[in-house]
Amino acid sequence: MKSEFKTKLIQHILNKKNGEKGFTLIELLVVIIIIGILAAIALPSFLNQAAKARQSEAKTSVGSLIKAQEAYYLEKQSYANAFTTLGQEQGTIKTETENYTYAISGASRGTTGTAAFGFVAATPREPSLKAYAALSQLVASGATNNTLSVLCEAISAGIVTPGLGAFTQVTGSAPVCTGSFTGIQ
Repeated sequence: MKSEFKTKLIQHILNKKNGEKGFTLIELLVVIIIIGILAAIALPSFLNQAAKARQSEAKTSVGSLIKAQEAYYLEKQSYANAFTTLGQEQGTIKTETENYTYAISGASRGTTGTAAFGFVAATPREPSLKAYAALSQLVASGATNNTLSVLCEAISAGIVTPGLGAFTQVTGSAPVCTGSFTGIQ
């Protein structure tokens, strides 16, 4: 009898363990809540990275365009005031992309009564992106002239059209970002 009792006891224990396989509803809810919390933390960071990737387009384009303005000045002794003028020297230049609209302007020495300068602006086409602007300025240094430039980023996102008011043009030194714009590297 004892061996029969032991056999039935072992069968009972094995049957009980087989019935306990799987997860309880509470365990499942805890896992779902943890996943939800992690998603809530990660989602804003992920969305911010997408905006940063689109903004890098503007940084690159504005930086390239201001360098093209400087190259144009070295050849022509004046800054380009239209994409067609600059584009003839540099190849075809896009004035609009999916995320930004670009604008340039320039002034030769004596044209406006100030030092010569070249200006490039990137206006975002959606409010989640920041505006960008760059200014290249001719600076006299003794007997030589140098072009100094600065690239500026809007402090906050929004559809803002940058203008020359985003800069302070200091005679004898590089221009400085002012107002709602800050300098970037």
